[in-house]
Amino acid sequence: MLLCTIYVMAPYISTVVIGDPVRGQAIISGWHKTSGIIIALTAPFLGAASDRMGRRKPLLGAAVLMLAGATLAQYWALPAGEGGLPLWLIGAAVTFAGVMFVYTEVFHNSMLVRAAHPEVLHHVSGLGLSLGNLSSVLLLVFVLVGVALPGQVHWPFVLDAPLFGLDPAKHEPSRVVALISAGWLLVFSVPLFLYTPDLDTTGEKFGNALRHGAGNVLRTLRKLSHYRNVALFLFARMLYADGKTAILIFSGVYAAGVMSWGLIEMLALGATLTLFAVLGGFAGGWLDHHVGPKRAVIVELVMALTSLIAMVSMAPGRMFFVLPVDADAHVWNGPVFQTAPELAYVGVAIFAAISITAAYASSRTLMARLAPKGMEGELFGLYALSGSATAWLGPLLVEIFTSAYHSQRAGFASVAILLVAGLALLLFVRPPPANGAPQAHR
Repeated sequence: MLLCTIYVMAPYISTVVIGDPVRGQAIISGWHKTSGIIIALTAPFLGAASDRMGRRKPLLGAAVLMLAGATLAQYWALPAGEGGLPLWLIGAAVTFAGVMFVYTEVFHNSMLVRAAHPEVLHHVSGLGLSLGNLSSVLLLVFVLVGVALPGQVHWPFVLDAPLFGLDPAKHEPSRVVALISAGWLLVFSVPLFLYTPDLDTTGEKFGNALRHGAGNVLRTLRKLSHYRNVALFLFARMLYADGKTAILIFSGVYAAGVMSWGLIEMLALGATLTLFAVLGGFAGGWLDHHVGPKRAVIVELVMALTSLIAMVSMAPGRMFFVLPVDADAHVWNGPVFQTAPELAYVGVAIFAAISITAAYASSRTLMARLAPKGMEGELFGLYALSGSATAWLGPLLVEIFTSAYHSQRAGFASVAILLVAGLALLLFVRPPPANGAPQAHR
């Protein structure tokens, strides 16, 4: 999903389909705002319904299929007049894909506590994210070498033309990533369904489970008054997770617009950041083990905030806000990232990738440690809610600041508000006991 959400399709839609990076960032923000509202209103009820039904795999399978379909539809994203989908339908596909992606997280996250022993939970959580990022590196490199570079460079290991007869004039090297991502998702979901343990079915029908689950969610929300520490963590995560997600979503759109990067640069950026994000999963597990999940998340959020500030300080003719540079001066003669601001942007983005991936792993571990036994599905539904109840807020901030200042930098920088607010609240969360037992009461 990295190809579509961050590094290729979103920048391509912004700069080519819409044709105006500033307007494109504002429009894409609106799409993600809509998906965030839908997720906030539905995700916790799905989690509670899955608790009542027992088995997660049937619902997870349905969500994966719909996610693949919405991703596939983005292949027909073309500029106006070139025979593609209308912009509103492209937006619907992007919005629906965002909703389905979070639904898959609700179901497979609630399976985590069944698939791993509590003593190795932090390692399994970090390993899962790391392996996911590693597979993304392989996919990004394949698209870079097999699709983007052919016909653009004359290197011994690069073909003369893109694979599959793709036509650059029809934007096919960019659009084909939608097909590749959908196929990759389907193929590599198979091992999860074949080999991951699931719960026994309770026999309750989905409609009844959803109706009764809605009552369970309301009761769970009331119960949070008895689990104030859990509630505080969920509220803190509600803010900082939205900030992390917004960094991921808009870093590619920002780089494509401000740095004027094309497909090759975006794929190279994606491969680089995703490779380092693999380290983030392991770093999160390592920090969890040595300093505890709460302190780990704090460290990771400070790194993410610092990286965001440094990223928005870069522009072709300026570094760190105040340092002017010659935009045409090349630091080296490599194929990409030749100027000092470009290299600096990549460097700080690497720290962002490591810290954000680590924070996802550490936050998931902290939630699993805080969740009372038997409430995992409900609370991971609320966990998804805490990561998406304000998922509309990050895109809304980006949309408002981008439009008000007619500046991608101002829009992207507004994400810092959410990181600071979430970090401040997290400081008051009591960490779970060292043995991993949940905290039952106040």
